[in-house]
Amino acid sequence: MEYTFWQKQTDKPLFPELEWSRPENKTYAGKLLLIGGSSLGFASVAEAYGSAEKAGAGTVRVLLPDRLQKTVSKLFPAAEFALSNPSGGFSQLAMADLVDASVWADGVLLAGDTGRNSETAVVLENFLEKYEGQATITKDAADLFCVQPFSILQRPDTLLVISMGQLQKLGTNAKFARAFTSTMGLVQLVEALHEFTKRFTPYIITRHADQFIVAVNGQVSTTKCPADHPIWRVQTAASASVWWLQTPGKPFEALTTSVTKRPV
Repeated sequence: MEYTFWQKQTDKPLFPELEWSRPENKTYAGKLLLIGGSSLGFASVAEAYGSAEKAGAGTVRVLLPDRLQKTVSKLFPAAEFALSNPSGGFSQLAMADLVDASVWADGVLLAGDTGRNSETAVVLENFLEKYEGQATITKDAADLFCVQPFSILQRPDTLLVISMGQLQKLGTNAKFARAFTSTMGLVQLVEALHEFTKRFTPYIITRHADQFIVAVNGQVSTTKCPADHPIWRVQTAASASVWWLQTPGKPFEALTTSVTKRPV
């Protein structure tokens, strides 16, 4: 059966014109804000920073909880800090700093390492209600929204870069009729993501059966991916964020292209 909504990307990009039209001057290459980290670590944020720079972002800013300031400021000079709670995650008092920084940005990436603190979860949820721009969410930052998805299911300009396990939780908690499972075939997954992203607004990037799958507003692309490694979501999310903010009017084309340009 031929699916008009499914495009298969090979070594030859489906949308080569996007690369030709990328801004050459960093001044016009977009501003990306990375948010994440906790007292448990900031490795995902640091990885996202390096990947976003390699992907061609114009300017990248990083916002971490100030519990990390003493240990991180010398190791990671690019970091800025907002108020933390006793558990080491973002405090509700950090909201003003998050919102102020997001006004500067063309896009925001919630990069992970946020921990499982309930106050931080509320902060991130409230932040996405206040912030109206492009938001990419991955790693444990995405766990919150896969378990409690209703604040983002109709939020425009939202991208989830998630594992199949997270996708399964998202579908279940969104009360989606079709179950996402690790044993489903690629065709079944493509059909399900087609239906899911027609019903709900978030865009999805996941990987399954040695393929990256991108789903945007019912359109789906698949791209053969390299051997698995534990940081695929961070690198993929950073690359996707950059390509998307540089081509905001063509999210499907931008995200599909981004998975072929992941930094390694």
